Parts: sequence; C-alpha cells; structure tokens
Amino acid sequence: MTARLLSGKEFAAKFKEDAAKRARAIEAAHGVTPGLAVIIVGEDPASQVYVRNKDRACAELGIYSEVLRMPATTTKAELIAKIDELNYDKRIHGILVQLPLPEALHREEQEILDRIDPAKDVDGFHPVNVGRLSLGQSALVPCTPSGCLKMLELAGIPLDGQRAVIVGRSNIVGKPMAQLLLAKNATVTVCHSHTKDLAAVTREADILVAAVGKPKFITADMVKPGATVIDVGINRIAPKKLVGDVDFDAVQEVAGAITPVPGGVGLLTVAMLMENVVTAAELQLKS
Repeated sequence: MTARLLSGKEFAAKFKEDAAKRARAIEAAHGVTPGLAVIIVGEDPASQVYVRNKDRACAELGIYSEVLRMPATTTKAELIAKIDELNYDKRIHGILVQLPLPEALHREEQEILDRIDPAKDVDGFHPVNVGRLSLGQSALVPCTPSGCLKMLELAGIPLDGQRAVIVGRSNIVGKPMAQLLLAKNATVTVCHSHTKDLAAVTREADILVAAVGKPKFITADMVKPGATVIDVGINRIAPKKLVGDVDFDAVQEVAGAITPVPGGVGLLTVAMLMENVVTAAELQLKS
C-alpha cells in the first residue's frame, strides 16, 4: 500500500483563493484593504525567507503589507513601542512579530507578543486568543494547526470519533492542534518527551500529527496501517536538503494518507496567515 499524498500546494491554493475573494469583498463594501505588518528583528536567514514569502503572498492576494526591519540591537522598549504604534494604525489589521527574536530578547518574548492587540494577533499567540480557543469560542488560531485541520476536512478525512495522537506539545502547534481536534470530536492524546512507550501510543492513532522537530523521528513501526500522517516538522539536514519529522519513504508504505516535506504543511502556514489577516479585518470593521 502506498499512501495518498496530501499536497500542501493544492490545499494552499484553495485557501488563498478564498482569502483573496474575501479581501476583494471588504474593499468593495468598505473601501478598505486588509493590512498586515510584519516586524523582523535582526538578520536570521530563515526568518528573512519566511518574511519574503509572506510579503509575496500579500501582494498576490491584494493584501496591504508592511515589513518593518529592526536591528538585532533593538531593545524590548523599542520593539514594544513599535507594536504600540501598529496597534493604533487603522491601515493595519494584523501584526506579526517574526520569531525567533535575537538572543538578547528571548526571555522577553512572551511579554512582547502579549503587547499585540488580540484583535490584530494573526499568529494566534496572545493569551486572549489561546483562552478563546480552549473554551471553544471564536478566535484567531495559530496558522499551522489551523491549516492542518482545514486540510484534513477538505481532504475528506474523518475526524468525529477518531483517535488522534499529537507528538509534541508546543504552544505553536501541539497544544492548539489538540484543541482544534477536540472541537471536531476526535479523541486526542498529546505525547511528549516524558511519554512512556511512545510507539505503542502512536500505533493507536487514526490521525498522527508529528510536531517534534527531530528528523525522521516517526518510523514505519510507529504508524497504524491506514492512518493519516501529518508531518509538521521542517528539518534542514544539508544545505539544500529538508526532511520532516516522519521517515517519509518508509511510512508512506504503511499510512493511508501522508503530507510530504517539503511541499506539505509548510505551504499551508502562509495561506492561513492570509486568511487570519482577512478575518481580523472583517471583525475590526464589524466592531
């Protein structure tokens, strides 16, 4: 058995098309273009690539975009002042601080993110949005898990009553992914570095989400035959070689459906960011 390939390119195109239509509707009804501001501090090469991709997606979909570049020597006070400025800028409906921040700001990272107006928190990291998600209320949801869920739904993968296992408990992917799957009536287990007999747990999963940040960590013997495997990991093992958290070649012979790396979940993240910007603009204009 060779698994069905869940192509991120295919699903991302659908999500971007929907976001573009909604952006045009906002402009037609209100004369307003949804706007995103991205703050990047320092010169991290991977961050530079991510920011260029976000800026390009905005241009493609008719979303106003500002990229604010600040030096690695930026202080917490200077960064917070810039966020405060954007919180009051009517042209900007979404604010994103590109992570990681320089080492000198690591300890203040959550305080900095908390400064973003929850209504403009298009990364979905503010405690207000985290709390709303956990309560099953309307919220701006972190882009990667949101994209994973919508891909599963669009692909026709059953969720109701299914056993879902998430490997990784980060605030960015693991925890919000668990909340989203719970809301769809899946039975959810979150695994982490202290989980005993991890393979025995993952083999019970109808839906297995790998978000642990370790190359090829999920092997074929850890996967239930016919399971859907979502690989969130992006690991660089050579200058031009990316692999996921799943041993793709081996697991695709066991799984029923699988996302590739590259070309899988990573493409959904930017698409869902665009959707969050449009959603934020709609909510702000309504209020």
